[in-house]
Amino acid sequence: MKTKAVRLYGENDLRLDEFELPQIKEDEILAKVVSDSICMSTFKAVHQGTAHKRVPADVATNPTIVGHEFSGEILEVGAKWKDQFKPGDKFSIQPALNYAGGPKGIYSAPGYSYPFIGGDATYIVIPNEVMEHGCLLPYKGEAFYPASLSEPLSCVIGAMHANYHTTPGKYVHSMEIKDGGKMALLASVGPMGLAAISYALHREDRRPSLMVVTDINQERLDRAASLYTVEFAASRGITLKYVNTGTCDDPVALLREISGGTGYDDVFCFAPVAPVVEQADDILAFDGCLNFFAGPGKSPFKAPFNFYNVHYNSTHVVGTSGGNTDDMKEALHYMGLGMDPAGLITHIGGLNAVVETTLNLPNIPGGKKMIYTHVTMPLTAIADFGKVGKPVYDELDRLCKAHNGLWNAEAEKYLLAHADEL
Repeated sequence: MKTKAVRLYGENDLRLDEFELPQIKEDEILAKVVSDSICMSTFKAVHQGTAHKRVPADVATNPTIVGHEFSGEILEVGAKWKDQFKPGDKFSIQPALNYAGGPKGIYSAPGYSYPFIGGDATYIVIPNEVMEHGCLLPYKGEAFYPASLSEPLSCVIGAMHANYHTTPGKYVHSMEIKDGGKMALLASVGPMGLAAISYALHREDRRPSLMVVTDINQERLDRAASLYTVEFAASRGITLKYVNTGTCDDPVALLREISGGTGYDDVFCFAPVAPVVEQADDILAFDGCLNFFAGPGKSPFKAPFNFYNVHYNSTHVVGTSGGNTDDMKEALHYMGLGMDPAGLITHIGGLNAVVETTLNLPNIPGGKKMIYTHVTMPLTAIADFGKVGKPVYDELDRLCKAHNGLWNAEAEKYLLAHADEL
């Protein structure tokens, strides 16, 4: 079967190719990709090329398919997996296989390391190790975009599970955010920050009593506040505050004042910016945990950390990169309970838009860019659908406005049914 796919050949060298997929083996699965969300991690991999820990050294001659936040439908199942999967099943994939036998050893991942599987493709061959490690996840939802976003949501789920706290005199780390504690999410109204806000508000098992969300962009703060309202947070027992730290003379003093002077039990840093990391350190409470979530683009990144507080106030830092399979299952669980991640999405496009979008991702405003791989469509902001002047876009505009300006299952279904008219 022929596929169209965006492939990485080296540093900043992305190409949209059409080529023949190999016949699947008895331990492989042939699948159709429907949607893929473009991740900043893909931009970093493309920017770094073979210097990236997940990109094989031979991509110039053996290019890999990019995109790791994808969902689709199974077409053909090899004999080994026929009892577990069947044609027509919808799926999502956990790309962090933790499989030492792949092209990049333990760092091997679909969307970075493999020639025949990645999200920015029309059809793919899913290798045996994905199923062997339980990383091909069934999905029952109506629309495909939530399954694509289960991977980024799993990253913030994993981050919150990775936080820990201590008890004086006991050498035990109690994993998780502090139930009923005070939480600050810094620089957190980008896509991943929005995912963290949504997850914290929807959790069933534990929640903070106070959650403060900061950024320096008021427009993005206002959008976040309209999606995840103070009123909804209150109904969940959470006091939610949005703060523009770019408009105050002393952000640390203001944030500590909002905390009641104690500081915060859990602080998440969503920007790889040294002053933000320092600010996060400065607002930690006793036994406060700083989670450095944002991945720096270059290895020399450093920021000051107060070691007096480490010694006397038991402050500490953790870092996470991605979630595990259980985190992704949890993401799908909450989506099944009605947690719609549509608020993360601001742009829609087709496979033809992937190369330019990925190469320029940091310069494109807004949130997640959702790609439909069987569609030819320039990357278009949802807010601009009504300005295009074509019937399909006009109907997409109407459907999104009927859902508070958000992407939705009806709009996705309409787009896929009328793709030829774009």
